[in-house]
Amino acid sequence: MRYELADFEWAALKLMLPNEPRGVPRVNDRRVLNGIFWVLRSGAPWRDLPEAFGPYINCYNRFVRWRRAGV
Repeated sequence: MRYELADFEWAALKLMLPNEPRGVPRVNDRRVLNGIFWVLRSGAPWRDLPEAFGPYINCYNRFVRWRRAGV
């Protein structure tokens, strides 16, 4: 898709992301990050996130958590 990370971009970013377990199995970080980038680049509201990126609330919550953590 237009806003998705290339393999070399993902390889550079995945090592920088926090990976602490929270009791619930994590959803795919790459899919979530692609969803976050889709919203930020398109300017669409979170609720308009395509289903290919999973539930919008997962992407939104991870975005907020990572932003607060300084990621």
